Amino acid sequence: MVMIWYSLYDRMLRRGSLLKAFKKVKSAKGAGGIDGQSINDFAASLEANIDCLLAELKEKSYQPLAVRRVEIPKPSGGVRLLGIPAIRDRVVQQALLDILQPIFDPDFHPSSYGYRPGHSAHQAITKATMFIRQYERKWVVDMDLSKCFDTLDHGLILSSFRRRIKDGSILALLEKFLKSGVMTAEGWQKSEIGSPQGGVISPLIANVYLDSFDQHMMERGHRIIRYADDILILCQSKSAAGNALKQASSYLENDLRLTVNQEKTHISHSIKGIKFLGVSIHSHFTRIQAAKIKSFKAKVKAMTRRNSPVNLAKVIKDLNPVLRGFANYFRIANCKKEFAKLAAWLRRRLRAKQLSLWKKPQRLHRRLRQLGYTGEFKSIKMNSWHNALSPLSHYALSNKYLHVGMRLFDFEAVDTGTSVSV
Repeated sequence: MVMIWYSLYDRMLRRGSLLKAFKKVKSAKGAGGIDGQSINDFAASLEANIDCLLAELKEKSYQPLAVRRVEIPKPSGGVRLLGIPAIRDRVVQQALLDILQPIFDPDFHPSSYGYRPGHSAHQAITKATMFIRQYERKWVVDMDLSKCFDTLDHGLILSSFRRRIKDGSILALLEKFLKSGVMTAEGWQKSEIGSPQGGVISPLIANVYLDSFDQHMMERGHRIIRYADDILILCQSKSAAGNALKQASSYLENDLRLTVNQEKTHISHSIKGIKFLGVSIHSHFTRIQAAKIKSFKAKVKAMTRRNSPVNLAKVIKDLNPVLRGFANYFRIANCKKEFAKLAAWLRRRLRAKQLSLWKKPQRLHRRLRQLGYTGEFKSIKMNSWHNALSPLSHYALSNKYLHVGMRLFDFEAVDTGTSVSV
């Protein structure tokens, strides 16, 4: 039996709820909206800002500002459109999310993992791996939706929420966020469709919207995994995959008014690898996608430029969170050898950086003498990538020195090929 909720708006009118919402917004960080107010600015006058929001919500005069349009380049080309709400609007959205998420989330499809409390990309990858390797569902439909967040139908969004929510004030507040508009370089634009990525409540809106698709596919016996708008349908034969693709496309385009990107949607066999959430899942192993390694190395290169005057200790301090984040995410893959190669490459980058900072061979020789080196003191070119691999640079900046002395994050100490509970 589906529970219906009639009176929820009074929860928006509690000071504690808005203060709790602000703490979550603050912890998520992020830039300000079109009013130029930062999180620190909002916090500096927190009591007054909360009082203002409370008064507007009580009088039902609250009106969100237009979101600030930001374009993020995609690795595959094109741009992803983000909408950044003002801080005050993020606080109200977070308070609304805190009310609505516990109502809808428990009844979502068990294989929906995107932007849900207690769910993760690792769980989605593990579930896909289980379907492929344990249940022999090696034929996979990899679906791509064109600008999913930007094309959600407002009428369908509100009708999806009305199935559980009968509080007109809550629904009116939700509609205000949908209709708040977008501020671009050309000026204000009306928002008639979509829920812009970047809004606090947008992921829940997308999950509520797409849950009917999840349930539709489950009723027809299809095994799916969805992470936001990344969709896999796992089948036991190519013909079954073709049938699933037709059913899924029909529902998404006709019932949900979304657009399936025919060029990027395809059927693949796991022997060739199924690309999903940054990894490629094969029949017997999982690897990191080459594009992810390439973009990671580009980021590290930018942080370890030899012509930068930043000292090695500061470089390593700034690098470690990046290295740790990459390793902790991709440890789910069978990437022990890849991590070892990355570790060796990274140490060579840092040796090249330090040699360049020393500038003259005499500085290298001084370091070698301090370490008790008694071999031949050769004069080498200090800004050479080749010489960063030389025995002299290894002796001066050993692996142990970098990892223990300089506290460089060690890729080779990471357990790989791990799975998580789903």
